[in-house]
Amino acid sequence: MTVRMIEELFSSRTRNSIGKIKAPRQDLSFEQLKIYYDESGLHLGDKFASNLELLTEAGEYNYAGYLLADKNGNSIKVAKYAGKDRIDLIESNEYGYYSLIKAAKQVLDKLDLENKTATKITSKERIDTRLWNAVALREAVTNAIIHNDYSNEIPPKFEIFSDRLEITSAGGIPQGLDQDEFFEGYSVPRNKEFMRIFKDLEMVEYLGSGLPRILKVYSKDCFVFSANFLRIIFPITPDSINEANPKIRDF
Repeated sequence: MTVRMIEELFSSRTRNSIGKIKAPRQDLSFEQLKIYYDESGLHLGDKFASNLELLTEAGEYNYAGYLLADKNGNSIKVAKYAGKDRIDLIESNEYGYYSLIKAAKQVLDKLDLENKTATKITSKERIDTRLWNAVALREAVTNAIIHNDYSNEIPPKFEIFSDRLEITSAGGIPQGLDQDEFFEGYSVPRNKEFMRIFKDLEMVEYLGSGLPRILKVYSKDCFVFSANFLRIIFPITPDSINEANPKIRDF
């Protein structure tokens, strides 16, 4: 390996790890996180920051702790457009500047609200279909938030169009995986601190389960990879648009 290759490898494993990055502020509080743990029947003791790996080796709050704190500078955006492009923005919401757990729950609630149900009555039965598969949607949202590369202060974003939902997270495929391994469900958590906490709060089940749940409903073609980003595109069928969103029929 050349010196440059070694430096890039070291950079990807050290500087881009939010567990090793010192939080931009140290006057952090975690009341929201404690409430979520209490609601799950778990309790954070005095050593929770150390136990949850929210401290650097020097004993200061790391960037993971910063994003989980009651106040921070991170905000996740959910945008809605009237058509199939980004020209006509009709709604823009920000969820953040507080604990990432609270932001994640609010994004899930917002997209669940947008995931309207289309009803089709046939001669034999009533068929209810949502715009997007609810299980796959939840997995894609939580994966985007947990595995996003926050080291460059770029949060994931969620965009609703008249014919699709786009979920974009920063970072591309995690270091150590190729596309084939990614689709096989091998898990290399980019932010292991978040994985532990989301699992404690029962917002995820176990490592590697999310992608198979998505691929059970949607094809690999829904995934778009680049060097710095990963995008998932969930299409909306024409029947679902017409039944659940009559106002969108003209687009």
